[in-house]
Amino acid sequence: MGTAPTLAVWKFASCDGCQLSLLDCEDELLAIAGRIRIAHFPEASRATVEGPYDVSLVEGSVTTPGDVARIHRIREQSRLLVAIGACATAGGIQALRNFADADQFRSVVYARPEYLSTLDTSTPASAHVPVDLELHGCPIDRRQLVDTLTALLAGRKPDLPGHSVCFECKARGTTCITVARGVPCLGPVTRAGCGALCPAYGRGCFGCFGPAAVTNTPALVDRLRELDMTETDIGRVFRTFNVLAFAGGGDDPSQ
Repeated sequence: MGTAPTLAVWKFASCDGCQLSLLDCEDELLAIAGRIRIAHFPEASRATVEGPYDVSLVEGSVTTPGDVARIHRIREQSRLLVAIGACATAGGIQALRNFADADQFRSVVYARPEYLSTLDTSTPASAHVPVDLELHGCPIDRRQLVDTLTALLAGRKPDLPGHSVCFECKARGTTCITVARGVPCLGPVTRAGCGALCPAYGRGCFGCFGPAAVTNTPALVDRLRELDMTETDIGRVFRTFNVLAFAGGGDDPSQ
């Protein structure tokens, strides 16, 4: 019998929510654990096995010089590298620093900022190394994670959605809250994966899963203006978990 494939889970700048989503898989994780060898996962175990690794899951954004060196080491040790969550795929909410004066932030927040070693930007793993697959969300959807790990074990490509949250609203029979109630919602431009949870409870989509594969953002912005939202308010709608992705990695989306 061959050796079981190895899985490593790595943390960068993040809240650990995506790693907790993996632990929340419970019975599914136990079934997967019977087919793989968890070689590195500090959130779950102190036991560590040296690489190389068949699959590495990377949570969190690259925010320090040390992070840059570490993501390169992980890439070298990993046959497949999967970025999980908004931080690892789009820099996370901490990427708001990319559109501001990072030195000013440091001077306001820290008593002795000269002791910090940090970058002026927060960037996804793909900005530094080749990434084989991305799981979006803040946090990721645990069903997508289980399906992805199962697909990788079977040697096939995971089936991940590229369509918008609006498709999920239709599938669960949720009336469009923007059309019916005038509630601002990012569902038309946000990647599916959450099951349209917020609209189902009368709240607009926050864009947790980042931009869908194909979007018409100008049309949505026009609709938000029709709801009497100011340009500042529209900017704030986009400046959340996936600010860098909605900005296309460039200009501040609020401008």
